[in-house]
Amino acid sequence: MALPPQAAAIIEERGAQMFPTLPPDALERLCRFGEKKSFAQGSWVVKAGEAGMGLIAILSGEVEITQNNGQIGNAHIVTHGPGSFMGELAQLSGRPSLVDGLALSDVEAVELPPERLRALLIAEASLGEQIMRALILRRVGLLQTGGGGPVIIGAAEGGDVLRLTGFLRRNGHPYQVLDPASDTAAQALIEKFHVEPEQLPFVLCPGGQMLHNPSEDVIARCIGLVGAIDQDRVYDVVVIGAGPAGLATAVYAGSEGLSVLVIDCRSFGGQAGASSRIENYLGFPTGISGLALMARAYNQAQKFGVEFAIPDEAVKLECGNDPLRLELATGETVQTRTLVLAAGAQYRRLEVPDLEKYEGKCVHYWASPLEATLCKGRNVALVGGGNSAGQAVVYLAENAQRVTLIVRRPLEETMSQYLVDRIRGLKNVEIVTGSEIVALEADNDCLAAVVTRDRASGEETRREVRELFSFIGADPNTHWLQTSGIKTDPRGFVFTGEDAGGDGRHMLETSRRGVFAVGDVRASSVKRVAASVGDGAQVVAALHPVLAALRERHAELERA
Repeated sequence: MALPPQAAAIIEERGAQMFPTLPPDALERLCRFGEKKSFAQGSWVVKAGEAGMGLIAILSGEVEITQNNGQIGNAHIVTHGPGSFMGELAQLSGRPSLVDGLALSDVEAVELPPERLRALLIAEASLGEQIMRALILRRVGLLQTGGGGPVIIGAAEGGDVLRLTGFLRRNGHPYQVLDPASDTAAQALIEKFHVEPEQLPFVLCPGGQMLHNPSEDVIARCIGLVGAIDQDRVYDVVVIGAGPAGLATAVYAGSEGLSVLVIDCRSFGGQAGASSRIENYLGFPTGISGLALMARAYNQAQKFGVEFAIPDEAVKLECGNDPLRLELATGETVQTRTLVLAAGAQYRRLEVPDLEKYEGKCVHYWASPLEATLCKGRNVALVGGGNSAGQAVVYLAENAQRVTLIVRRPLEETMSQYLVDRIRGLKNVEIVTGSEIVALEADNDCLAAVVTRDRASGEETRREVRELFSFIGADPNTHWLQTSGIKTDPRGFVFTGEDAGGDGRHMLETSRRGVFAVGDVRASSVKRVAASVGDGAQVVAALHPVLAALRERHAELERA
């Protein structure tokens, strides 16, 4: 079976970077970090869906790498020979392999488990850069084809299919969607597994498991995105939230040798990861998508040995003891010496009747390529006047027939001028100022129209739209801290520094010693990506004195 055209194209264009052959001196340096292994002809070196062994460098023999597409078939990717190496980003953290590797002959190799691979990337700068680039490009190739990821069988525009694909995409994991209405392979799988229409969508995991309309947590555990947490381990720092502030904390703490666990209930990137394009972030004059920027930070954190639990959710914090204890929604407990709250915010919902009927199908809270595809040739509406809303309007206008932007105040009062100018120059964008949505109208469970009301005159207008995007801001995700004793303002944002009680606290420390808050969740913070990254970098400097004091206290107790 041949690779899809888009995968073949990236291999043709960047094959030398994706599958380099290391010269003898580089291979020798790599071997110092690993252990020799042998594989007999015809044996599996790696198998999709099974825990990866890390990076495998070939000394002699050949290994064929194929892309596993569930029950659909395998496609040849590359044949590795002496001097080449096997692996992609999953090998940084020991997650299950996304490809199959079959020994075409007797093979001698060197295996670098994840911790040794990370040591190589840091110790050998030039060689590490070459390997890291190859791992990233290989993942990009898999993302373009869905190879090695779960196969989702169901209506492509169905709410649950969109929910699952959105989750996988935002976590940088490949997947495929087969729609029974147009794909004969989907029909064959439905018949093979005797799946009834009401059981759709169902998911085939790379390891062979079949799931009926799973939750994000269930599918994540099936494909190895998240696993059990070592409840006896005490981390130096646990970070709640994997947005810009949380990822910055993780990168700087990990690079300074601290043991770090990052927990997020949905995906890495936070609200920034949902942005179609960020143009005012330092160092990117042509702009960059939020997901691409956050994916770089996520991969960088893994390079420094940071652990991630996504999706997982903290539900309770017990302060006052050493170590601090976190209870998770799974029932697991996490122990840590310090805690950084980077939980960001949760999306506000429009106050209109029956909104929940359309969420995930026709009502969206971010504008990614997935949503842009749904909007192709359609009339859509977007509510919100901030920069995120402006970026989404510009992005969606490239695909939609017409975009209606509904705002309460003039754009100049709430949005950066460069976005205002760009939006006003788009011929297929209508700006409705001083209005709000008061009702939704349906057509066979899909959105048919929205009703807007002028806030001054009370006049109502019906507007035909098929997709609705809500960018009306967010509230701090701090409800789970109510019993912790951590002080917040009336809206739930966390007080830090002098506002938290003064007495020599660091400006990012909360009212509980050893607990810090960074990014959007912090009261009086600047709600910008760069400011959140700055918080994350700064808080690591504040962690070291706390950890040093804890070590000294433990030493005194031992001496006593």
